[in-house]
Amino acid sequence: MLKGKVALVAGATRGAGRGIAAELGAAGATVYVSGRTTRDRPSEYQRPETIEETAELVSALGGRGIAVPTDHLVPEQVQALVERIRRDEGRLDILVNDIWGGEKLFEWNKPVWEHGLDNGLRLLRLGIDTHLITAHFALPLLIAQPGGLLVEVTDGTADYNATHYRLSPFYDLAKTAVNRMAWAHAKDLAPHGATSVSLTPGWLRSEMMLEAFGVREANWRDALDDQPHFVISETPRFVGRAVAALAADPDRARWNGQSLSSGGLAQVYGFTDLDGSRPDAWRYLVGVQEADQPADATGYR
Repeated sequence: MLKGKVALVAGATRGAGRGIAAELGAAGATVYVSGRTTRDRPSEYQRPETIEETAELVSALGGRGIAVPTDHLVPEQVQALVERIRRDEGRLDILVNDIWGGEKLFEWNKPVWEHGLDNGLRLLRLGIDTHLITAHFALPLLIAQPGGLLVEVTDGTADYNATHYRLSPFYDLAKTAVNRMAWAHAKDLAPHGATSVSLTPGWLRSEMMLEAFGVREANWRDALDDQPHFVISETPRFVGRAVAALAADPDRARWNGQSLSSGGLAQVYGFTDLDGSRPDAWRYLVGVQEADQPADATGYR
C-alpha cells in the first residue's frame, strides 16, 4: 500500500508515535523514527521504550525501520536528521509530528498562578517549538514533489478543545496550538500539492496509561472496574492505521487543514483496531454529561 514511500515519525519512542510508525511499516513504507530515548541514552522520562525498538517493530511488520536519535528542540539535530533522509532517500512523502514529552510536566486543574512556571514553559517548548522546528527543516523536502502528507498529532479535536478546558493554561495552549498549526501549514502546503491535517487519537492505551491503571494490554479490561469509561480506549496502532489510510488515499487533499480523529477516520476508511473494534472516543466524550465524564483522555502518549 505504501511501498516505496518514505516517512518520518518524529517522536516515535512510544505511544501514538510508535503505533503510527508500526502501521506505516505494516503498509510497506520506509520509516525514519526519531526521539531522545535510545538504548544507550535515556531521556528524562527514564522509561524502557526506545526508538531502536520502534524501528525493529517497523521492520518486523514488513517495512524498513531506521532509528535516528534526535532532540527536536535542537535545530542542528533536526537539520541533520532531514539531511540524512535527503541524502539516503532523496524524498520525504509523510511527516508525522508526534513530539511531546510533557506527561510529567503538566499539573492537573491548576490555574497559571499555581502551576509550576518552569514546568509549564518547558511543556510549551516540547509541545509547540519542537513541531515548528521539525516543520521548518522537513517541509522543504516534503514539498519537493507533489502529494506529501503532514500529520500534526495532538490531543483532542478542534471542536472538542474549543469548548473544553484542557487541565491548565499550559496544556490547553499546547494542544489547541497544534490544531491551529496544522491549519496554518495547510495554507502554505496547498500550492505545492501537499496536505496538512491535525490528528488526535482517542483515549490511548499507551504504555504509560496502562501502567497508570496497573494493567497490561492483555488484561486492560480489568481497569474498567475502577474506570468504566476506559471501555472507549484504543491501542496506539488504531491511530497508526488512521495515518496509513490517509497516506494511501489519493484524494487525501480533501482533508487539507482539517482536525481529524482516529475514530472519525475509521468510519470513513473502514479500518479497525487490533481487536476488530472501532472506538470513537471523541464522539463519545462530547455526548457524555460533564458530571459523568472520565478524567479526560489526557496522557494519551
